[in-house]
Amino acid sequence: MFRYIIKRLVYAVILLLAVITLNFLLIHISPGDPVETIAGSMGGMTEELRAQLRTEFGLDKPFLVQLGIYLGNVVQGDLGQSYFFNAPVTSLILERLPATLLLVIVSVLLAFLVGTFMGSLAARRPNGLLSQLVTILSIVGYSAPVFWTGIVLIILFASVFPIFPVSDMRTAGMDDGGWAGILDVAEHLVLPAFTLAFVYIAQYSRLARASMMEALSADYIRTARAKGLSETIVLYKHALRNAVLPVITMLGMQFGNVLAGAILVETVFNWPGLGRLAFDSVLRRDYPTMLGILFFASMLVIIMNQLTDLAYRIIDPRIKA
Repeated sequence: MFRYIIKRLVYAVILLLAVITLNFLLIHISPGDPVETIAGSMGGMTEELRAQLRTEFGLDKPFLVQLGIYLGNVVQGDLGQSYFFNAPVTSLILERLPATLLLVIVSVLLAFLVGTFMGSLAARRPNGLLSQLVTILSIVGYSAPVFWTGIVLIILFASVFPIFPVSDMRTAGMDDGGWAGILDVAEHLVLPAFTLAFVYIAQYSRLARASMMEALSADYIRTARAKGLSETIVLYKHALRNAVLPVITMLGMQFGNVLAGAILVETVFNWPGLGRLAFDSVLRRDYPTMLGILFFASMLVIIMNQLTDLAYRIIDPRIKA
């Protein structure tokens, strides 16, 4: 297991460097100029000041030189200085990262637990009412864009049923500490987390239903029932342990999609996370901040993929061989 982990870590580092290089290339060949964006926000700028800014930002150097300098800085843990916020990119990301991780982790857990539970129940009676509801939910979940779901929830819970807050992470003036602060954050988290989780609840429930039905038709399930084991043990100890593997695979593969969806959700609900920071950075052509966010997002996706592989080896002993 130790050799396996070391091998996966080496692959992860190589992949991360490749992703950083590709991100750097795509951002620098995309339309837009950070200096011109700054000039526009200031209402104009002299050519001398433009040249000074390009030199200060390193934009006057050849592309390969810029890439080499950036990779060297990243290896040393330096993600650069934000053009717009005039602050270290690392500090900006670390300031916003907890809010994004809270939103993403709660959404992923909600989608995984609810989707797997619904799919498992639906598999017991494939032609029952719950199974039909899971099918309808999956169709609606695939069809509804994340931002549309968020807007509908805002209209519903801001105008029709004003139950949950629809903006920000905390109530203005609320103390961050204590149970009151925790409950306030949880109340603000309900709508963004459900919006982000809704589409994945639909996917996981459908996948869990199909996988559970396949597991229930296997020979070892008939053997377990023949031994006189209770239906609960047969379903949740024997069948579910194998049926949940495709769901875990899907969860690991879609973690990047969840992060991408978080950008839209954070923008709709004004959630102060990396998604909102990424949106502002794209509008302002803030290259270092954009690259820093992509770096952290890529690292989170790679870590999630490694954890998915490890979870496979823990859940299914056959994979250890």
